[in-house]
Amino acid sequence: MQIGVSSYSFSKLFKQGAYTLFDAVEYAGKTGFDAIEFTDLAPQEGRGAADLARDLGAACKTAGLDVACYAVGADFLYGSGRDMKKETERIKGCVDIARLLGASRMRHDSTWSLKDAFYGRTWKDAVKAIAPAIREVTEYAEGFNIKTMTENHGYFFQDSYRMEELVLAVDHPNYGLLVDIGNFMCADETSVTALARVMPYAFHVHAKDFLWKSGTEPKPDDSWFPTRAGNHLRGTILGHGVVSVSQCLRYIKNSGYQGAVSLEFEGSEEPLEAISRGYEFLSAWR
Repeated sequence: MQIGVSSYSFSKLFKQGAYTLFDAVEYAGKTGFDAIEFTDLAPQEGRGAADLARDLGAACKTAGLDVACYAVGADFLYGSGRDMKKETERIKGCVDIARLLGASRMRHDSTWSLKDAFYGRTWKDAVKAIAPAIREVTEYAEGFNIKTMTENHGYFFQDSYRMEELVLAVDHPNYGLLVDIGNFMCADETSVTALARVMPYAFHVHAKDFLWKSGTEPKPDDSWFPTRAGNHLRGTILGHGVVSVSQCLRYIKNSGYQGAVSLEFEGSEEPLEAISRGYEFLSAWR
């Protein structure tokens, strides 16, 4: 099992101007990670997205890191001016960036809500509407040996049974799930129970931890966010929260999963310490 880290874990440092993506690559390599993943590459430092992808891919090779995944935002129902065909073509363009990075996996979102009754009234109606577009993207990606996935996040498509329904509707061997063991809590679902349902469809895994407080109590501060049912969550260092991380990792390992498990830190703690501690936690499960 590979141990990876998401560039999202360095977000606070990026926003402060203290770190670049290349600094993150160097840190990940020196720390001992096997792989790294990137999210939504945008032009920066005089480079377009394609040039940035090539340069990052080369930097990863120098650091001894595989590129485990490229993650991009998407909304097949309402993105690109509510033009599903245009949004599909845009996401196929993201596959091209994943190829330049050297990524073997690409995560894209599905949709975030039903804003009106045009596509129907329930999440099942949304599944029917977006499945053909997702299938078109994964068929395109298959030509470059890149698997595509959707992650359990964003409330609307977050529960394990909804994610399973989406995979079964797309019905293509090149399409699966990015399973985030912490994100199920955002839909008030128990992580291990959810994991047992969706692990057969997992192409990539995120290891994440949360602190939790009941919605019957007031939100402590703005670092906390609501679950779908109104409880409170805050990201934290892996192993410091209430997610049953060890039990989940045991299940993942026993399932025969051969991909990467990537640390995704989104807490209030200092990022480099949190990433280092997360690496130590995950290393015990190699």
